[in-house]
Amino acid sequence: MSFHEHTWLIAGGILGILIFASAVGAILKFAVVKGAAHPVIDNLNARIYAWWLMVAVIGGALLGGKTGVVVLFAFVSFVALREYLTIAPTRRGDHTTLVLAFFVALPFQYWLVWIEWYGMYSIFIPVYAFLLLPAVAAFSADVKDYLQRTATIQWGLVICVFCVSHVPALLTLDIPGYAGRNAFLVVYLILVVQASDVLQYVWGKLRGRHKIAPQVSPSKTVEGFVGGVASAVALGSALWWITPFSLGQAALVSLVITLMGFMGGLVMSAIKRDRGVKDWGTLIEGHGGMLDRIDSVCFSAPIFFHIVRYWWTP
Repeated sequence: MSFHEHTWLIAGGILGILIFASAVGAILKFAVVKGAAHPVIDNLNARIYAWWLMVAVIGGALLGGKTGVVVLFAFVSFVALREYLTIAPTRRGDHTTLVLAFFVALPFQYWLVWIEWYGMYSIFIPVYAFLLLPAVAAFSADVKDYLQRTATIQWGLVICVFCVSHVPALLTLDIPGYAGRNAFLVVYLILVVQASDVLQYVWGKLRGRHKIAPQVSPSKTVEGFVGGVASAVALGSALWWITPFSLGQAALVSLVITLMGFMGGLVMSAIKRDRGVKDWGTLIEGHGGMLDRIDSVCFSAPIFFHIVRYWWTP
């Protein structure tokens, strides 16, 4: 099957799934609860709406090639970092550091990805930004909560910029026999990880009995976790043909990235609990902000990238 045939098959499959999910959501809303407010059904429909939006945006970016994908995820990182730092403890003395984080470190990281300089984009933030930004903050002479403020900005750069930038970095990998198809890796990562999130929610509502981390995320259950991960691994295995993986390899890779995605969601929920907020923002009406949608991708993207780079590139 050719690249274009693969593309149309995947696009048709995703579109079919979204139409089916939307139909189910509409039936539940108007036939089961007669249009009345219902927290579970309304939340499900909000998730389906978010999927439509994400598919449309990512599809448009993929049409723009590497540049389109890099620009999209640079924007995603900018919004995510803004949401993160909005609820984080910062002071006036952090002004210069924040300007450098948003308008120097972030675009420079994505420029390095765009020019495919792996040796630099793999260490720029965790080495150079980590060492230089705290020094800049120290010059402000504002030492109150200095350690907490500095660590907060560093953590935000890692999660919102460094980790997310590994999604477009997938397009730069030179995989023998896979030339011109790297966009499928982006689709595969996002589809499997986001499907795991949705399926964990669905399984949790259908079969959830035992809380997995009640103090951090009361809605997450053992049954939802197991059912969602198992279902997403099955999906990832079924899509092995769009990747450089064999069927067994696809199953193992899917398991790793869904587990990392779960950890990402849990960690970001813990931060929200610590700051006393329910959502990171209001970007998606009624369903939170950018970080609420990509928290699992933040943790899974760099792991997926390095698995593929280590095992499937020369």
